[in-house]
Amino acid sequence: MNSNQPYLLQAFYDWIVDNDCTPYVLVDAGHPEASVPQQHVSDGQIVLNIAPRAVSAFHIDLDGIAFHARFGGVPTDIYLPAAAILSIYAQENGQGIVFERPTEPTPPPPPRPTAVKRSPTSSPKKGGDRPALRIIK
Repeated sequence: MNSNQPYLLQAFYDWIVDNDCTPYVLVDAGHPEASVPQQHVSDGQIVLNIAPRAVSAFHIDLDGIAFHARFGGVPTDIYLPAAAILSIYAQENGQGIVFERPTEPTPPPPPRPTAVKRSPTSSPKKGGDRPALRIIK
């Protein structure tokens, strides 16, 4: 299944804004696709106010969040892939969600069982290994 994080991110954003609160996101600034102002990064992370009154050209979808904002008066394009967002919360009360980060890659699923092999001592029935149907009256 696809990750549920992008769906939860969008739902929590809507919920926070609908309740007249200010949505903030905590972002992994070291994510290779994240485009954030590096001069404001601390310990590899950045907290951003993504309230409608704080940003322009805001766009959120299953890939992530994009918007324009000013940092120190300098207009900046921001892109936050969903995988780089560590949490979203309301600034006023801290309510929100923290997303789990996998510590290790997900292991591959176990191999599927193979077909049962016939033992060399069993003799094949007429017609090979195919099942036979009989009409019983």
